[in-house]
Amino acid sequence: MAKESVKARQRKREKMVAQYAEKRAALKAAGDYAALDKMPKNSSAVRLKNRCQLTGRPRGYMRQFGMCRNMFRDMALDGKIPGVRKASW
Repeated sequence: MAKESVKARQRKREKMVAQYAEKRAALKAAGDYAALDKMPKNSSAVRLKNRCQLTGRPRGYMRQFGMCRNMFRDMALDGKIPGVRKASW
């Protein structure tokens, strides 16, 4: 489980990316790279890291479900994810 400070930092970046998304897109379209350089670094989308919404784990992330493989397995076996069941053949 990730530290709370790491998860809080990620949430802060996500909020800042959403806040500056339109402005960054307009500056990119205009080709004003000097103004882009003066914007906050955390407003860039490439600084985001895919993390599990439940634990904050950065590895084993499943994009379709927004969680790591460990939490996905636990929740799927408990029947908490609709439409997912264990395969058997």
